[in-house]
Amino acid sequence: MIKITKTLVTLGLASVVMQSAALDMDGMNGTTARKNPLLEQSKLPFGAPDFRKIKTSDYLPAIETGIQKQREIISAIVSNPETPSFENTIIPYEESDALLDRVTSIFFCLTGADKTPEIAQTQKKVMPMLTELGNDISFNKLLFDRIKYVYDHEYAQLKGENQKLLETIYKRFVRSGALLPEEKMARMKEINLRISDLQEKWGNTLQDATNDAVVWVQNREELAGLSEADMAQCEKDAQSRGGKAPYCIVIVNTTQQPILASLDNRDLRRRVFEASIHRADGTGLFNTFAIVTEIARLRAEKASLMGFKTYADYSLENTMAKTPEAVYQFLNQLIDVYTPKADTETKEIEEYARRTMGSSFQLQPYDRFYYSAKMKKEMLNISDEEIKPYFNVDSVQLNGVFYAANRVYGLTFKERKDIPTYHPDMKVFEVKDRNGKTIALFYSDYFRRPTKRGGAWMSSFAKQSRQRNQIPLIYNVCNNAKAPEGQPSLLTWDEVTTLFHEFGHALHGILSDCQYNTLSGTAVARDFVEMPSQFNESFATIPEIFDHFALHAVTGQPMPKDLKEKMLGSINFHSAYSLGENLAATCLDMAWHVLPESQVPTAAEAKQFETEALRHVHLLNSQILPRYSTSYFNHIWGSGYAAGYYSYLWTEVLAANIADCFAERGALKPEVGQDMRNKILSRGNTLDLMQMFTDFTHMKQPDAKSLLKARGME
Repeated sequence: MIKITKTLVTLGLASVVMQSAALDMDGMNGTTARKNPLLEQSKLPFGAPDFRKIKTSDYLPAIETGIQKQREIISAIVSNPETPSFENTIIPYEESDALLDRVTSIFFCLTGADKTPEIAQTQKKVMPMLTELGNDISFNKLLFDRIKYVYDHEYAQLKGENQKLLETIYKRFVRSGALLPEEKMARMKEINLRISDLQEKWGNTLQDATNDAVVWVQNREELAGLSEADMAQCEKDAQSRGGKAPYCIVIVNTTQQPILASLDNRDLRRRVFEASIHRADGTGLFNTFAIVTEIARLRAEKASLMGFKTYADYSLENTMAKTPEAVYQFLNQLIDVYTPKADTETKEIEEYARRTMGSSFQLQPYDRFYYSAKMKKEMLNISDEEIKPYFNVDSVQLNGVFYAANRVYGLTFKERKDIPTYHPDMKVFEVKDRNGKTIALFYSDYFRRPTKRGGAWMSSFAKQSRQRNQIPLIYNVCNNAKAPEGQPSLLTWDEVTTLFHEFGHALHGILSDCQYNTLSGTAVARDFVEMPSQFNESFATIPEIFDHFALHAVTGQPMPKDLKEKMLGSINFHSAYSLGENLAATCLDMAWHVLPESQVPTAAEAKQFETEALRHVHLLNSQILPRYSTSYFNHIWGSGYAAGYYSYLWTEVLAANIADCFAERGALKPEVGQDMRNKILSRGNTLDLMQMFTDFTHMKQPDAKSLLKARGME
């Protein structure tokens, strides 16, 4: 997942390098003055944030200063007596919020990855300020008049990135409501402010709900089935969360909890599963339905103000899919293939369970992973516990993720222990191209903690921009369990592919070669942005890459050939489940966002609405629930994937098509990687996205059959 909250908050407004000095006072009498390090260009290599100097108290005044600076620049643009031009209007606007962008890029990293109470309080103050700024800019008639003049008079004469930048900026203003009459514009401002408030409340509530949903375990015997390392992690998690019991099981962000595959105690499996699905829909403090339904109503109203039938119609206008009808057509093709395979899979698991539990045993969703794992062990003679010792997180990163990037794109990575981070778990690597030139810094923060929200994502402290002479400063965040001191931290296969996935996003940022910040890196449509990450997962299973990272954490020996063959052959074992949970979540997202305002349910009706929405598309399945249920679906309520979660499946098709091209031409051949880099990964949003896909694959349209084949369903 790419983290795009910051971009949305600032309404996609572009930014620029500026320097400013500001003073804040330390000490009770204000006698000791210090410069706010966020308001100065960092003196560290490549402009890396200097976390040794930054204090939590620095963020609010720095953001306030950044807002003021951008307001001053906007004022200068609209006051310019010269005829509007690309040079005196578009470029200054593109460069108007560099200071603010630099500060908020750092701040919003912490709100997701290390959200202390102090950071949370600052965020509460910051969000309304940023939304108000975005409104004031988006609805600044004098500014828009200048931009429109340039668009009307210079667009046809401009070339390349200049033309694309002008088009992007102009259309963003139009989509924000710049052409609305005054009364509708005023209402749009109110909607934007309220949605900002609700999303900030959502983020805090969901994180608190997930932390509160931990399942406390009184004795070691209840954890039977877990490895010693997993039991140690449960003990460590309990200690870090107040020690209400000797052990606790932490709830991860998805509906199904991976730990259910190992727990022998059925009642504990039930407790864990119910804690997951009810984390945010109960009668306590953490019910999110009131937030959800108000956001849905406001989005529907916003779409109506803009002249669209539904929010989905509005949201999809600038994507590859274009319309809700196209999304549903795509999804229905997959549902038709998936449904019979899912029914067969469920029947097989239940019949297997009845061999040991009796003919009356009724398979429950919290049993599915457990008995599927046992079937996998019996049928394929393989289990997660056998393979995890070969997936040490350090080896996966260095000998897998980085090694693949070296073989395919010619990149090398050198750890920089001299560059500070916001948390000791974070690592920093200098990224060099095959010619030895430094092209990026890459930060990785892989281990979970109470101050980090669930999931995995990529974002940046700074995007690549030739205009700003800025190399990209990219980071990945995950939520893997950290082993006790002195022991290796081991991953499941799903976690291995997550590292490759998120680094695919990172490569999209690292390899960017664009003039303007607005167009660089991952600044593409949702139904394209997940393609590089999904594609990068394919390298994990290429034998040469796999053999290079799948090394025993203690002995350093490669995974034995027979175990490797069984492991790779088992990847698509019971694969209908993962497709089904994704399809169900996608259809939930669409169901909420194809509603006109008058049809959005109340908070009390939300749970029933979810049930009926799934029934309508034939995905109401007690065994295969949505990957995210409505009450904890952060992608669509807290991030930028509203009416866009389909993009994971859509881009999986693109990724599978591209992986097929790599396989045909030579998956690890540098010339193939260079072609991918030249035609897609370096281009950002400077070209038509379908054209980029066609340029590399020579395919006029994506072929969904590749997805089904890759998932072992054809």
